Amino acid sequence: MIGSSLSGVTFVSVPGNVGKVGFAYFQVVLGYWVGYWIIILVLMPLYYRLKVISIYTYLEQRFDVWSYKTGALVFLIGRSIGSSLRLFLAATVLQLFLFNAWGVPFFATVAATIALIWIYTFKGGVKTIIWTDTFQTFFLVGAVIITVWQISDKLGFSFSDLIVAIRQSGNATIFHFENANSTLFFPKQFFGGMFITIAMTGLDQEIMQKNLTCKTLGDAQKNMFWFSITLVIVNLLFLTLGALLFIYCGQKGIAIPELTDELFPRLALNELGPLVGILFLLGIIASSYASADSALAGLTTSFCIDFLNFKDKDEAKKLKQKFIVHLGFSVLFLIIILVFKELNEKTVIDAVLNVAGYTYGPLLGLFSFGIFTKRKAGGKLVPVICLISPAISYLLSLHSAEWFSGYKIGIEVLIINGLVTFGGLWLISKKEK
Repeated sequence: MIGSSLSGVTFVSVPGNVGKVGFAYFQVVLGYWVGYWIIILVLMPLYYRLKVISIYTYLEQRFDVWSYKTGALVFLIGRSIGSSLRLFLAATVLQLFLFNAWGVPFFATVAATIALIWIYTFKGGVKTIIWTDTFQTFFLVGAVIITVWQISDKLGFSFSDLIVAIRQSGNATIFHFENANSTLFFPKQFFGGMFITIAMTGLDQEIMQKNLTCKTLGDAQKNMFWFSITLVIVNLLFLTLGALLFIYCGQKGIAIPELTDELFPRLALNELGPLVGILFLLGIIASSYASADSALAGLTTSFCIDFLNFKDKDEAKKLKQKFIVHLGFSVLFLIIILVFKELNEKTVIDAVLNVAGYTYGPLLGLFSFGIFTKRKAGGKLVPVICLISPAISYLLSLHSAEWFSGYKIGIEVLIINGLVTFGGLWLISKKEK
């Protein structure tokens, strides 16, 4: 689960973003932690009680087949885009700092990466993914720890010197309460992070299918508990790395690249010696594969269960259709990455959180309406509402400063999207008899 959550975005974009917003991202991480507890106490008992394989079958049991298919489709769209963007970052780094020198085109780099992931996820299934993700996560976290140690050593820092230097750097500020209109305002970041976790973990087939492989609810809750603590610690480690990178540039007179996602790769491969360079390449490859492999498996599972009615088919037909679906999502990843390469204008972590706000909002609204009301909603209007709510949320976000006296909507757009979906479902719903 750590490998799936800590993609190349965390590995490269979180440290690079420290120069812009300091440790403010940790406000989001604290929100993540509370979100995990809501998953542990509310969603996990629900899934285990219903004995679901795809978590979206809950929507069919609670509402109808339209709600079920809509929820599954929203996941497929959101996860396909989000996972492709994560893989894009890693492929871009490898291309800029490795394959360009060999004359390998970007298309070939991405295609080869996806092909490798496709082969071992298709052959091995979830059990193979769990083992490979474990090794990949070991390399990922180990690379960050050793890189922090190496930079500290080059700067002559002891542990206490490291803490003092980060505090004095101006990048260590975590909490922002001074300006409610700012996108860094603590309640926005905290509650945005909390709902992002609920949506992108608790309502995400890719992540939850790992928990559903646990034999009992207690085992799954224990897994999520330790995962939540570990993820907070690891994210703090990434932020520490980011602060060190900027301190190192300041002391050595190194120019900061305009696109800060390139800072860690440039220093690792050009400035910090061969050990850090090798560890960086291992870490970026591990983070990319650990995130993309489980995404590919989760998307394939969801499509096969939710749209192809696998439970009613013989084994030979299942294998054939699984092959086609697996291949189809691999090609989709490739297309999304190539399109995003042409359109991208921001750091990838901003892009991922932005996309999540619009794609996962309808899921948040659907599940919230099912869990917290006793009203019955369904029919063909459900997918219409789930299409309209992101559009309304986008308009509100686009004109928020103009319409709301300078207030800028940030990652809380996910909450707004969910509320709009919830309100739309209320309007078309009726009381259960």
